[in-house]
Amino acid sequence: MRTVETKPVSVSEIKNLFNGLDAFPALLLAVSGGPDSTALMYLAARWRDSLRVKPKLVAVTVDHGLRKESTAEATAVARLARKLRIPHRTMRWTGRKPKTRLQEEARRARYRLLGDAARKVGAAHILTAHTLDDQAETVLIRMSRGSGLSGLAAMQRISKVPHAEDLLLVRPLLEVPKARLVATLRVAGIPYADDPSNRDPRFMRARLRGLMAALALEGLDSPGLARLAHRIRRADAAIESGVDQAVADLFVELPAGGIAIEARRFAGLPAEIALRLLGRALARVGNEGPVELAKLEALKSALDEAQNKAEIRFRRTLAGAIVALGGPQMIVERAPPRRRKLLTKHPPASAGHAKRR
Repeated sequence: MRTVETKPVSVSEIKNLFNGLDAFPALLLAVSGGPDSTALMYLAARWRDSLRVKPKLVAVTVDHGLRKESTAEATAVARLARKLRIPHRTMRWTGRKPKTRLQEEARRARYRLLGDAARKVGAAHILTAHTLDDQAETVLIRMSRGSGLSGLAAMQRISKVPHAEDLLLVRPLLEVPKARLVATLRVAGIPYADDPSNRDPRFMRARLRGLMAALALEGLDSPGLARLAHRIRRADAAIESGVDQAVADLFVELPAGGIAIEARRFAGLPAEIALRLLGRALARVGNEGPVELAKLEALKSALDEAQNKAEIRFRRTLAGAIVALGGPQMIVERAPPRRRKLLTKHPPASAGHAKRR
């Protein structure tokens, strides 16, 4: 008898996995050819076929060109897509590949290409095959990097596509163990590709994946880590609600585009809410994107120290914004553009002023 963790996905479960997505005219499926994404395409096709009004499904394979097998794998995905009556196209990551941070840059390129394909077919939603196992690995990665609560909440079922704010990323399989997807494909007789980079110890996710069996013996299995992420997400949402209220109460928009905050009331906020409030002010006024948590914490500590000492002069720059204490107010305003260093040519040194080496 199959256990719950390894039995194939049932017909009733398929309906729940894609619940609500039938309201959209087109959905783009990110399919690499591995077991997870192959199962996503197969299950999505079965779900579509069960509907009276059927959304258009389009499968896209991003060929990063990093392995010699990638072209054949994309061809195999296209072949299966035809059998499932799903249009397919391959997008290629061209140009020189970086020697460092390869996985990060490949991920950035993948979402850029998926976004381009989604817009061309009129799809506002990109479906990926992240599983329960991926969620657990993400929690461990975030823990190892010292993430705050928002980071430890890990992945959500629906979120914005990285670097493409006009599109949404949907993860229908986020609560399904990988083993069940493999079992589903096995029963259906559908082959899939095996990417050896998923076991390459040069990459953190692969190293953590190799530890999961040992961690499970200590109670840190995939369901438990995913449950932790869910509980943290619930707490994170409550804190964000408190930050929303604090923003409404304390932010005073300045004519020049800055923000004024009553310093005394800011100092009286719970530490986590004050930290996030400061982060939102920097993100709204600055021009350098999200602030790294450690740098934000350092700025908040410096502010606290200045307020405790009743310092009149305090001025720091972070993320393209200036934070200053001015009497009863804390002012956050856009920092002036950085001066570009000018390269100047110096006359050659004379014999009497030769350089010493």
